[in-house]
Amino acid sequence: MNQDNQARSLVDLVAYQEAAVVSKTLIEKKVGTVSLFAFDKGQGLSEHTAPFDAMVCVLDGSAEITIAGEPFMVGAGEMIIMPANRPHSLKAVERFKMMLVMIRA
Repeated sequence: MNQDNQARSLVDLVAYQEAAVVSKTLIEKKVGTVSLFAFDKGQGLSEHTAPFDAMVCVLDGSAEITIAGEPFMVGAGEMIIMPANRPHSLKAVERFKMMLVMIRA
C-alpha cells in the first residue's frame, strides 16, 4: 500500500527535539512547498523576507510571529499569512508545531 495515500495526523509527522528546530518537507514543487516544523521553546527563525506569500498554520503550541515590525501571537488551530517582500520572524513562546505553505506562482 502506498503510504502517500493514507490519512495522517499532521502534528505527529514531525517530532520535537531539545533546543532545535526540526523540519520535514511534505510537498516540493516548482510552484510551491508544504513543510512541517517543530520548534522547541525559545527557538525561532530570524528576520528575513521572501519574494512570495507564505501561510503558517499552527498545529500545536504557540509562537510570536512578527511581520514588518508588528508582533502577532498565534496558537493551535490558527493561521497567519506572511505577505511577500515584508520582513518577518518567528519565536516559539512554548513548544510549537506549524505547517508552512509557500506559493511561488
